[in-house]
Amino acid sequence: MRKKIVAGNWKMNKTYEEALSLVSEIDNMVKDEVNGDVTVVVTPPFPYLQSVGKLTQGNDKMFLAAQNVSEHESGAYTGEVSAAMLKSVGVEYVIIGHSERRMYHHEDDQTLYKKMKAAIAHGLKPIFCCGEPLEERDAERHFEYVGKQLKESVSYLSNEEFDQIVIAYEPIWAIGTGKTATSDQAQEMHAYIREQLSRMFDAEAAYNCTILYGGSCNPGNAKEIFSKEDVDGGLIGGASLKSRDFLDIIKSF
Repeated sequence: MRKKIVAGNWKMNKTYEEALSLVSEIDNMVKDEVNGDVTVVVTPPFPYLQSVGKLTQGNDKMFLAAQNVSEHESGAYTGEVSAAMLKSVGVEYVIIGHSERRMYHHEDDQTLYKKMKAAIAHGLKPIFCCGEPLEERDAERHFEYVGKQLKESVSYLSNEEFDQIVIAYEPIWAIGTGKTATSDQAQEMHAYIREQLSRMFDAEAAYNCTILYGGSCNPGNAKEIFSKEDVDGGLIGGASLKSRDFLDIIKSF
């Protein structure tokens, strides 16, 4: 049975003290309120990783993730952080290919493939993001667009490497545009992604791959979205910055 995951991506938010306060609240709430078999992932900014990780060490439902990783092992890459560095401070997951990284930092599919390889080599689990912008959805090229993202990155992984990754679908057209993706639209794309993965690898591997939804998921819509057959959880942005909202999403399974 594939893993259910709710991952909170804090992005570039919270001061150090605010981060420690937030993760302490989430940690206590998860211990008190979450009884089901769900994996909770928190993804603070780089400077807070070790401290946040220490606060969650006693909670077997909570795991630490980083928001990015370098494709390089080490060397003269000012401002970059390697997979070995992340592993050494207790990181277990890493977000790769988020739409904001693709857009603002011009990360292409081959770079993302190299990042996944580097992460997996050091025992990290990539959360690989894919998704289409508004113009591709409006032109009804959304399946082709997402399929190309997968083909030019994920498909180059070995079967063993693929078993280590999580996919996150981001309908970029439904984030901050005033448009809303329905649960049926989420299911439709998740099913398409799983079908593409079965062609790249095999049906069993595709079935066992966790696919998260990353399109403005909140306490009001999470239950309906998570009820869909091919939706295995969420990659949560803004709602993960409020402990009560984040917990209500976690409890939506």
